[in-house]
Amino acid sequence: MRIVRDHSFATEADRGASVAIGNFDGVHIGHRHVIDIARDAGARIGAPLGVLTFEPHPREFFAPDAPPFRLMSAEARTHRLEKIGVERLYELPFNAALAGLSPRAFASEVLAGGLGLRHVVVGADFCFGKGRAGDAADLQAFGAELGFGVTIADLLEGSDGQVSSTAIRQALSEGRPRDAAEMLGHWHRIEGPVVGGEQRGRTLGYPTANMSIAGLHPPRFGIYAVLVDVLDGPHAGHYHGAASLGLRPMFQGQEPNLETFLFDFSGDLYGAHLSVGLVDYLRPEETFDGLDAFIAQMDADCARARDILAAT
Repeated sequence: MRIVRDHSFATEADRGASVAIGNFDGVHIGHRHVIDIARDAGARIGAPLGVLTFEPHPREFFAPDAPPFRLMSAEARTHRLEKIGVERLYELPFNAALAGLSPRAFASEVLAGGLGLRHVVVGADFCFGKGRAGDAADLQAFGAELGFGVTIADLLEGSDGQVSSTAIRQALSEGRPRDAAEMLGHWHRIEGPVVGGEQRGRTLGYPTANMSIAGLHPPRFGIYAVLVDVLDGPHAGHYHGAASLGLRPMFQGQEPNLETFLFDFSGDLYGAHLSVGLVDYLRPEETFDGLDAFIAQMDADCARARDILAAT
């Protein structure tokens, strides 16, 4: 997959794609619907499949002090888009200059002039340009004028209503990862490097891979059955495990993180990149009368997680 991060310096090899435009946080089934329409349009006109998105997320740009809301990092989004066959990723910097473009200027300078797009697909609720003044119908009109086709995709409905990143965040906040997965089309995953911890789990017989969740929407704190992909290094592969997400009240944790115990694993994962998929919520975080009670509960959690994952 080719990644382009500045429309002003796109080469001829970067131009001429059929793209889906959006933030694609989570790359859920509604996003996949829009991307598949762009894929089909590209196949008809002989254009590569592209996605045009923004970094940071515009919501982060306009409200930098708001609580974290993202379902995935930019890196995780890139991995997911590559998995589904996107050939061109236009990850444009969302800054004051881009935010200040009028709808017409965005269509003319970015889509037509900078990237030379041949076809564009957006959702029915798409807005763009300064003050979100342009809508999908405006984009169709600009496309007809500037020489690129535009398809407006209907919003996708799931079993419980419209599929959206907001609905997925709600499901995760309530400890319903399987409902989130139904809307995502895949397990909700937290990706990132393994960072150094206090190595307390090692002394308890449960060494964990610790990961930061900074910048991400926090799912409900507690214990989860998880599927783990080690993405690089000598231990790359797929594993089952149990994870604690939260503040670790037994040990007065201050910053929420994700601590994952991989079943039947022995090795050093420091610095490796992991992708941890939340499968089932087992229980909330708790404190215990002592380490023996804590270890007994971890034993029970892991046994339950093994049973769940064996049936998944």
